Amino acid sequence: MTKETNRLTTKLGAAAGGPTVHVLGLGCMGMSGMYGATSDDESVATIEAAIDAGITLLDTGDFYGMGHNEMLIAKAIRGKREKVAISVKFGAMRGPDGSWSGVDTRPAAVKNFLAYSLKRLGVDAIDVYRPARLDPNVPIEDTVGAIADLVKTGYVKHIGLSEVNADTVARAAKVHPIVDLQIEYSIASRGPEGKIFPRLDEMGVSATLYGVLSRGLLAGRKPNGKGDFRAYLPRFAGAAGEKNEAVVARFSDFAKERGLTASQLAVAWVVAKRPSNVTLVGPKTRAQLADALGALAKPLSAADLVALEALVPAGSFEGDRYAKEQMAHLDSEH
Repeated sequence: MTKETNRLTTKLGAAAGGPTVHVLGLGCMGMSGMYGATSDDESVATIEAAIDAGITLLDTGDFYGMGHNEMLIAKAIRGKREKVAISVKFGAMRGPDGSWSGVDTRPAAVKNFLAYSLKRLGVDAIDVYRPARLDPNVPIEDTVGAIADLVKTGYVKHIGLSEVNADTVARAAKVHPIVDLQIEYSIASRGPEGKIFPRLDEMGVSATLYGVLSRGLLAGRKPNGKGDFRAYLPRFAGAAGEKNEAVVARFSDFAKERGLTASQLAVAWVVAKRPSNVTLVGPKTRAQLADALGALAKPLSAADLVALEALVPAGSFEGDRYAKEQMAHLDSEH
């Protein structure tokens, strides 16, 4: 384990002068029904507990629960605004039935989305503002230029991106400094290692890494009731789901041998692989939060990494991380 891995804080986008945050960030999506039923009271208590534990980056999207997620955060940060940096994704379009209807990142839409987020969150500025996906109809330069205008007027502090490839990051950075790219990364989703991470490191752009449990797959969780979108993800279904259960069993056994839960091992692996980035954890309860935080107390050694990756090498998991139609819209996959 390197000394760097043991640090509790890191700087988002050193080249862009981004904020210094805890190495673990709180991903709040699961608190708004994406993974089944939730309790608003427990969600708020979990966010408060995360802040009390020293977590400083809260990640949300204005489309999580159609604004519900931002309103949860607003309750939790009341009187604690100065302790947190808030990262907001925008641009995803949803219908009243929860359906997805594309992405809109036109300059006028950017300012409209931001106005509503500021109101729901009850804040004067967003710390990191980012389009959730690349809009195929709008050049990234136009979208980032619109956010840059909001930086000048003080409504946004820093600009980030989400699920785009390294070339898109480079284009965006010519318009305005980019502090980080949010992208999925876990021992089950290692795609960014090939081209994206090396380019980010060259450009001095950080990454906030989500999906570190591969939607709970690595912890042995399965779709839970109506509204749990994991039921539509390839890794949880059919023959792929059965094959992945066997891989997860090996992963869990490795965790037990080292006194870790499977969730802690998933978190610890990402922290060890990308120590200068932010690992997003997505607990819905205080108990799950405590479990995730426990990963920092038992860091993986270089030998542990070698042994685990021999047991679960890249490509071990069957199925894409999203359904086929969603994968087609990911610039990061192109």
